[in-house]
Amino acid sequence: MKCVLKELGTYKKELFLIVLTVIGTTLSTLGLPSLLMRLIDEAIPNKDMAMVLKVGGFMVALVVFGLLCGIATSRLSATVSMGVGRNLRSKIFKKVQYFSQTEIDRFSASSLITRTNNDVTQVQMFLNQCLRIAVQAPIMCICGIILAISSSPQLSGVLVVSIPLMAVILVAIAKIAVPLSTKIQTKIDRINLVMREKLTGVRVIRAFGTVDFESKKFEEINRDYQKTNKKLQRTTNAVMPVLIVILSLTAALVMLMAANQSLNKGIDYTIGEIMAIIQYIMQIMMAVIMLTLVFVMLPRASTAAARAQEVLETETSIQNKEQTKDNTTQKGYLTFKNVTFKYPGADKPAIENLSFEAKPGETTAIIGGTGMGKSTVVNLIPRLYDVTEGQVLVDGIDVRDYDTAVLRSKIGFVPQKAVLFSGTIDSNISFGDRNADEQRIEEAVKIAQSYDFVMKKEDGFNSPVSQGGTNLSGGQRQRLAIARAIVRKPEIYVFDDSFSALDFKTDKSLRQALASETENATVVIVAQRISTIIDADRIIVIENGQVAGIGTHKQLLKSCDVYREIAESQMGKEDSDE
Repeated sequence: MKCVLKELGTYKKELFLIVLTVIGTTLSTLGLPSLLMRLIDEAIPNKDMAMVLKVGGFMVALVVFGLLCGIATSRLSATVSMGVGRNLRSKIFKKVQYFSQTEIDRFSASSLITRTNNDVTQVQMFLNQCLRIAVQAPIMCICGIILAISSSPQLSGVLVVSIPLMAVILVAIAKIAVPLSTKIQTKIDRINLVMREKLTGVRVIRAFGTVDFESKKFEEINRDYQKTNKKLQRTTNAVMPVLIVILSLTAALVMLMAANQSLNKGIDYTIGEIMAIIQYIMQIMMAVIMLTLVFVMLPRASTAAARAQEVLETETSIQNKEQTKDNTTQKGYLTFKNVTFKYPGADKPAIENLSFEAKPGETTAIIGGTGMGKSTVVNLIPRLYDVTEGQVLVDGIDVRDYDTAVLRSKIGFVPQKAVLFSGTIDSNISFGDRNADEQRIEEAVKIAQSYDFVMKKEDGFNSPVSQGGTNLSGGQRQRLAIARAIVRKPEIYVFDDSFSALDFKTDKSLRQALASETENATVVIVAQRISTIIDADRIIVIENGQVAGIGTHKQLLKSCDVYREIAESQMGKEDSDE
């Protein structure tokens, strides 16, 4: 709950006002029984109308005062709880923004979504109740005990039994509720994961006719969640009936004790005294019940807060050094020095002992089989991961010595999966450079061979793009992602298999247009097709994380068996030899 307490510290004024209004509500509630006793024992038997109006008017004034204080408490509680929730969501979102892929893989996207939404909502609900009850209930309980004892020590003795009994019930519930609350949050993560996979892969699911299978899979997870949640709800829901029974038995016991003392000990109680004592005891018991409600919500809220705190306390593995560097003399130079990279928990390195240099005006291509480590290589350039051994240098400086913002501003990165954001075509392309003018955006679109299909749309550059670009074809998404990198005018272009969805004609036209745009920049291309990289200045062949060969197309055909097999499988033996 550390993160929650820290956020509450920013609402000191509101918390102070909540305490004042809660005290006002409590005092008005506690003042009513003594007034009622005077009304019943003095005013009504004596038919003193003036006293009835005076005491009755005072009671109405107390009720109105308590009502106004209660309304103020509710408004202030909502302000604080919603504000804390808003701040926590913002902090979690900002924290995740700077997570490296390692941290995102560790938590999983579905869990991060749950922690940002569901967990913070649980904290909000708890705070909204707790801010009102946590102050009011103890005051009411303590003052009620004092007033009850002062009215009748004998009758108040019933509290010695009822309050400890309630405490035992609360402890028993906590032992069951706390572990169940933790399980529930984990199961919500699982539901979000399956739902996310369902929505993301809906086309594949329909194409393979596995709708029923996926529905059953979700149903099993949903039932598992329902089973655990039902167990928790049954446990917590049993609290109120039990406490109400104890409350009713306590009131009945007070009346029996009063009757017994009147008959056997000659102690006579007026109706007003008995009513006042019963009301004090009821208020004490209600205070305990209110605390019980908070106590019931506490396990799940504390679990949710702990999960949010875990995200906030996680330090990203990609951090800037206190003293960062930059090179103003060199632009676009890329060097890999004996680079080895191993994913966390992996048995062996994804890349091992890779070395090469790339200069402005040169194109370096990386090719190899699926899962051989090609994308891993390019992910190390913008420092999405840190190398395990060796160095990646940009302009002669280790990428770990850069400010990450400065490093990534030098790079135009086009990922393997073209990611577009909801908005317009214009907003997606200008994402690469918010200061780009219309002419530059249009130029980038033309180079990326997207101009024709953009202009065919009714609103042109202002045409809407749905979330993930689902209203565009795969090739259109890839070309817009390439245009987004081009508009940036980076020193280093990184294309991670970014031409795979393009037909051969468009691929060739795009590469020709790109050649003049990138003549003063370094280009790194991950590709599956030989035709895409045949003219590259340097081709790196990756096989099982190892460098199988480095050279030009012609050199590798003679010296690298792996490359020759790839070339012959795509182009035929005769074409590859030419």
